[in-house]
Amino acid sequence: MKENRRLRWVVVLTAVGSFMAALDTLVVASALSTIQRDLGASLADLEWTVNAYNLSFAVLLVPAAVLGDRLGRARTYAAGLALFALASAGCALAGSVGALIGLRVLQGAAAAAVMTLGLALLTSAFPPERRGTAIGLFSAVTGIAVACGPLVGGAVVDGLAWQWIFWLNVPVGLVAAPLVLRHVPEVRVPGSRLDLTGVALLATGVLGLVWSLVRGETAGWTSVEVIGMSALGLALLAGFAFWERRAAHPLLPPRLLRRRGFASGNLASGLTMAALFAAVFFYAQLMQVVMGESPLAAGVRLMAWTGTFIVVAPLAGTLADRIGERPLVVAGLAIQAAAMVWFAGQVSTDLTYLDTLGPFVVGGIGVSLALPCGQSAVLSAVADRDVATASGVNGTVRQLGGVLGIAVTVAVFGARGGYASAADFVAGFRAALLAAAAMSLLGALAGLALPARRSAEPTQTNEETNDEIEAVAA
Repeated sequence: MKENRRLRWVVVLTAVGSFMAALDTLVVASALSTIQRDLGASLADLEWTVNAYNLSFAVLLVPAAVLGDRLGRARTYAAGLALFALASAGCALAGSVGALIGLRVLQGAAAAAVMTLGLALLTSAFPPERRGTAIGLFSAVTGIAVACGPLVGGAVVDGLAWQWIFWLNVPVGLVAAPLVLRHVPEVRVPGSRLDLTGVALLATGVLGLVWSLVRGETAGWTSVEVIGMSALGLALLAGFAFWERRAAHPLLPPRLLRRRGFASGNLASGLTMAALFAAVFFYAQLMQVVMGESPLAAGVRLMAWTGTFIVVAPLAGTLADRIGERPLVVAGLAIQAAAMVWFAGQVSTDLTYLDTLGPFVVGGIGVSLALPCGQSAVLSAVADRDVATASGVNGTVRQLGGVLGIAVTVAVFGARGGYASAADFVAGFRAALLAAAAMSLLGALAGLALPARRSAEPTQTNEETNDEIEAVAA
């Protein structure tokens, strides 16, 4: 009974963090058109409003995991919740788009601790044979945030003001943080070290690539700025790969990359998020710019797409425990790609809601199959001592996938269309959605490399794990 109560607290409190972090990506997407008008934001400003959060989130996930291992996962998770609440208050008070972007960076840093350590705490609380179910449940909660995000964002923007999409986080984070310290058992991993050089190389390398993609349309794809930042980003990422093979305490341990489930699962997850974030960025805008819907009405209508996460994700996690993740990842991403091609083929300036229903439902089912199973494949491929690091790496890859997905599709959108008219938006949207479909297909190909079935003990025995992980009751 006491054990079941403990598990319930772990599930609920890690779900709270997942909900807030996922919600804050999506409610902002619903408010982009309003923020554009209110703060005089350009297309690049809107992109950075989303990507500043995602980029900070992505780069700091593994460092957050290492800090959690050293300082205590529950304690660091609680600190992340509190910082997320305070950063959200700052976003709500921002008076310019520059201030909003800067505070979104801080919010993303807090989200990194919340997401990676929440998933690590949840995974460690369940035995290996039940982790697919646990992760499916975690993904279902994230799915509820996905489903509610456009709706909540639309309701808040219509009924109050866009600033309230951030105020909503403040009481939740400040109440949840002390409950974590009281009810979630502490876990530490002795000997963890933070690879600061690796963090710096990864962060600046990714920033260089994203900067070149964001600035390409404005500055010119052959400009010195864009070519120089692309070359710098690639050079820094090559330096990161070189450093990680020689570092005493690498940010990304090479032993994990040798595990097929870990490597291919991360690649499939990154491409899944690339396509998903691109869709999140454009779908709500399509309904407002082309179909003339209000933010609230757009959020309600998007429930046909996002609502599938609530139903399908937990079923996919349970099914993965029985048949393995590979068929679900491959089928899910192939289905999502087909739905995007279908949508791109019928979008027009006289689009009706009935035209969107089929692609929304089919695409939602596809991504709901792939998303939890990609995570489950990665975490099932490693031993308990590597769960936090694996969770951080997977989160990093997923968020970077989302950042690059938005950057690539926005660049395609800007090259083929824009905001000058509904017809202009449709032209750009069609091209961007086909690019997202191509990412989904690449993800399905990566999924084919996953092991057919997971192994019960990936890298070490429970006795070895218990020797290496010190769990202290809170």
